[in-house]
Amino acid sequence: MPSNKDDGGWKKFLWNSEKGELLGRTGGSWFKITLFYIIFYGCLAGVFIGTIQAMLMTLSDYKPTWQDRVAPPGLSHTPCSDKAEVFFNLRETETYLPYVKALREIVSQYDETKQSDKMQFEDCGDQPGEYRNRGDLESDMGVRKACQFHRHLLGPCSGLDDNDFGFKDGKPCLIVKLNRIVNFRPKPPSSNESIPEEAQPKVQPNIIPLYCTNKREEDADKIGEIKYYGISEGFPLQYYPYYGKRLHPHYLQPLVALQFTNLTRNTELRIECKVFGENIYYNEKDRYQGRFDIKIQVNS
Repeated sequence: MPSNKDDGGWKKFLWNSEKGELLGRTGGSWFKITLFYIIFYGCLAGVFIGTIQAMLMTLSDYKPTWQDRVAPPGLSHTPCSDKAEVFFNLRETETYLPYVKALREIVSQYDETKQSDKMQFEDCGDQPGEYRNRGDLESDMGVRKACQFHRHLLGPCSGLDDNDFGFKDGKPCLIVKLNRIVNFRPKPPSSNESIPEEAQPKVQPNIIPLYCTNKREEDADKIGEIKYYGISEGFPLQYYPYYGKRLHPHYLQPLVALQFTNLTRNTELRIECKVFGENIYYNEKDRYQGRFDIKIQVNS
């Protein structure tokens, strides 16, 4: 049987009864090193917490501290799929039902009954107007009122008369909106130089115009008429600026509805929509910055 001397001395290292050492250290040594690391890591934690607190003191609950690199607002649409495609068959209800449900969900937020509280909403008119200044972001005015947006302005795409939003008849609707940016004031085009000739009639005071057309040349004669519904077929300035979720919890973005009334059937069509403004730019790397393109195919 092997001797205890052949254990490599690990038992003595674990506990040395002669010197009273545990893992090579006496009780006093363990106390000192434990106290050192408690103080050391306590100081590190204090520096970290102090740095975070100092940074938080520079931030406002209502106003973004840095907005110099914020991109212009994105232009989004409903219904929206991962591949930006709206494909459906007129004879198969289940192919367009998800699109209809998405549209019902967004327009339901604009029900008249949800905008009836005069303490939360105000009537800003159904014609384009100037910016609504509701005070500084950091003023003590509290929660700001939001402009009402009446659902019936979306015409046949409101869902009030046609619960299928034109899909059943092969005349689908899209709901378009500008994404929210706190304290952003979109500026209408100052001239027609940067705007396509066919979109220039849409330029008018106090409105951010929206224009949609074929993305590919071969689709030019296949898209047919596109009808626009909303306030002057664009985004009126009286709905800006947006004051953020805390100060503007009831804010409703203005909407523009598009209805494609004569799409060529059984053909994939690619359509591009853009908004035009002095401070709205486009980025080839971001297909939703100030614009979007979508594929639509109606099968029969």
